[in-house]
Amino acid sequence: MEGLLDFVLRDILTRVGGVDRCVSEFIRVTHTLLPEHVFLRVIPELANGGCTPSGVPVRAQLLGSDPVCMAENAARLAGMGPHGIDLNFGCPAKVVNRHGGGAALLEDPELLTRIVAAVRRAVPAHMPVSAKMRLGFNDDRRAVECAQALADGGADELVVHARTKADAYRPPAYWERVNDIRLGVSIPVVANGEIWSVEDAMLCRQASGCASIMLGRGMVVDPGLALAVRHADAQAAAHPGVSWDEMKPLVGAFWLLVCARLEVRQQAGRLKQWLNFMRRRYPQAEEAYMALRTLHDPALVGQWLMAHGALTPGQS
Repeated sequence: MEGLLDFVLRDILTRVGGVDRCVSEFIRVTHTLLPEHVFLRVIPELANGGCTPSGVPVRAQLLGSDPVCMAENAARLAGMGPHGIDLNFGCPAKVVNRHGGGAALLEDPELLTRIVAAVRRAVPAHMPVSAKMRLGFNDDRRAVECAQALADGGADELVVHARTKADAYRPPAYWERVNDIRLGVSIPVVANGEIWSVEDAMLCRQASGCASIMLGRGMVVDPGLALAVRHADAQAAAHPGVSWDEMKPLVGAFWLLVCARLEVRQQAGRLKQWLNFMRRRYPQAEEAYMALRTLHDPALVGQWLMAHGALTPGQS
């Protein structure tokens, strides 16, 4: 999720718990072998054994359409110790698709196979290579064919966002089509898309037949969602959720990381971006967003967070 679920938010969300694995923002591969510092900029967890500070493994995602260049970059990246290489065949962004990347590749199953096969040959045998796809570009008629192409290339796992590129992020997600894909391949399939609650997670599993799910925007909105799903899986009492009082220090920690790691011009916007998502779950996030939306000076943002209990004296 480019520009949203970066290493800062990965750090904070994995502190809450319930997450087995993260996938990085995509790293765009064009016609060059990227230097290691580019990979480290997007995935600083590579300097921490490939894990977030909470110990959650991170799989590195590449996006590109040239098999040779993708393989060369995957090999270099694999040497830096991620917990797997993931290949993006689902991005719906126009600028990406216009250059033949992301979901546009779902129009060419043969090329999908060649990309995955080249990457699979380039990285160590023990390192997982997974792929993320949508149901198709303009329609889902070739969904199973594309999934089979990815599996034929040697993908170890397939994550399916249950919408086409044309659907973008409009509800609903077509989880039953993920089941068609699951039945058409022999590798594990993970269902993704439109999972905002425990109820959504259970309905998605039922419709898709997938035991595993990937959470995206739903976890950004509700950082306790993965924990709540875990409780449901264990048939335990319903998880009470992460209260706003519990969230406040996490918002403060997020702000401190943003200030330490991002440019000044990005800082206030990154906090407001997250608060804007959390408004769907927390009325207090709505209050914070409205109070901060016109502020751009990090000092003023920090003062507001201090006054409202997200930061404690001595934090800045």
